[in-house]
Amino acid sequence: MQIQPAQLANHLQRGLKSLYTIHGDEALLQQEAADTIRRTARPLGYTERTVHTVSGAHFDWSEVLAAGGSLSLFADKQIVEIRIPSGKPGKDGSAALQQIAEMAQGNDSTLTLVTLPRLDKATKSSGWFSALDSNGITIPIEPVERAALPQWIAQRLAQQNQHVIEGEEGQRTLQFFADRVEGNLLAAHQEIQKLALLQPAGVLQWEDVENAVLNVARYDVFKLSEAIFGGNPQRVQRMLDGLQAEGVAEVLVHYTLAEDIRALKRVKDAMQQGKPLPMALRENRIWGNKEKLFERALPRISAAILAELLQSAHRVDGIIKGLKQPDWPQSGWQALHQLAQTLCQLCMVKNRK
Repeated sequence: MQIQPAQLANHLQRGLKSLYTIHGDEALLQQEAADTIRRTARPLGYTERTVHTVSGAHFDWSEVLAAGGSLSLFADKQIVEIRIPSGKPGKDGSAALQQIAEMAQGNDSTLTLVTLPRLDKATKSSGWFSALDSNGITIPIEPVERAALPQWIAQRLAQQNQHVIEGEEGQRTLQFFADRVEGNLLAAHQEIQKLALLQPAGVLQWEDVENAVLNVARYDVFKLSEAIFGGNPQRVQRMLDGLQAEGVAEVLVHYTLAEDIRALKRVKDAMQQGKPLPMALRENRIWGNKEKLFERALPRISAAILAELLQSAHRVDGIIKGLKQPDWPQSGWQALHQLAQTLCQLCMVKNRK
């Protein structure tokens, strides 16, 4: 059975189950969920803990199976943790996990905690994951998206009895905080804790946050589309500067931009042939968050402009490879900035009457 992380505390108050599976890429939130389960288990007698990290296809699962089926000489109850960093247990692991899931039923002496990274749809449909879900509790850990980050920060500050000023100034402070920690939730948590040490409970001023919070943001090149299609030039600038500082290859950033432009043009061409937008998006395998971004951007950009953008992407490709292009910066990163900001500006245009 699946529950959300926000439901975990209430679930544990009603009773501890013998099998929990946590999956997701946010290390902080995954760690907090696991800690919550351990804290609940300890007073109930689960005082011994063993940790098994699955590394490679030749991992020996017999030790894990033996641990789950035996009791310690020193404790009545135990926690057995199985960590699978790759998310791929292999053939032997698949069989072992199904056996572990079945053994968990009615086993009050062993609490099994399985941790996994973010899983794709096929993995969630596998026999071993279905067994874990059917016989225990699964907890999906979703990333905190940039739009939700200020509110997440505000909630964490409230837990330590701190808050920003109400109104526009407070929102500006939270946005500044989010800009400094975007893409690095663990560091964001540390910066919030640091404010509890540096400042008393109560209202945090802009200067308090500005002086205390380090710039620990980490940017994902595949999140660049979100900033561009969202019409947020300042965020686009920060992301490109951050990607350059982190040593991300120019060619990878260009590939991301060019793929977005090509996809926009394919969908636009399909619409001009009379296909409805939802059908055109589906046929071009555009779905999820990117589907919403495309739905917002496509009505604002004509087919002619998309053709020009495609030519511009071709020129930037040449610049990155060392070719000079008239009326374009000769630096690959500067050319990427120009291309990204051009598309971003188009997405900022308000709907015409």
